[in-house]
Amino acid sequence: MTQSLKNSVLALRAQQISESRREFNARGGKMDRCEQCLIAKHYCICEDAEYASCSAAVCLLMYHNESFKPSNTGRLIAEIVPDNHAFRWDRTSPDPALLALLNNDKYQPFVIFPAEDVETDRVVTQVETHAGKQPLFIFLDGTWREAKKMIRKSPYLDNLPVLSITAEKLSDYRLRVAPHAHQLGTAEVAIMVLALAGEVDASTKLEQHFIKFRDAYLLGKRNKGRPE
Repeated sequence: MTQSLKNSVLALRAQQISESRREFNARGGKMDRCEQCLIAKHYCICEDAEYASCSAAVCLLMYHNESFKPSNTGRLIAEIVPDNHAFRWDRTSPDPALLALLNNDKYQPFVIFPAEDVETDRVVTQVETHAGKQPLFIFLDGTWREAKKMIRKSPYLDNLPVLSITAEKLSDYRLRVAPHAHQLGTAEVAIMVLALAGEVDASTKLEQHFIKFRDAYLLGKRNKGRPE
């Protein structure tokens, strides 16, 4: 890598592995993968990871085994945004560190989610902070069904504003098939959120990193990890 990156998603993955009583085998688990980017080693993109200049923070709230999945794009966000955090979602016993983060006066949290699925009075469409607080963007990282479950069954998120993002183009995320064409991968949503917040460097670098990841992932999958 070009620098020593603090990737909270990989740290969460390592924690879950250490606590697990059984081995998690993701689809394509037999492929020889890089331990950092989880892409087939021949197509590794770790050297391209580079922190952006970014005053916002991000928090990945990840559904169960999401951090294990090679197709997950949440960890790409943590490779670009320096102030990054990741936690495994739990309905009844959230990580105390997550609650401390949400209540830290340094930050102004925003849950990222479509407006049509939450109460109208919670919805905001612009990133407006008060008293010099740092925006903290909370991404619900999982399938569409899992994300809806997380926002409905997380009382500790109930009082936070919901930043609604409308996709301006169909998703380029071809690693999994979404139930609806307008649904975006987590990194794609983050690209739009960072752009809306005026974080041009972070948005641009994340988009570039996402494209490299997507193309390398698909090449590795098509060639079963072997060079072309």
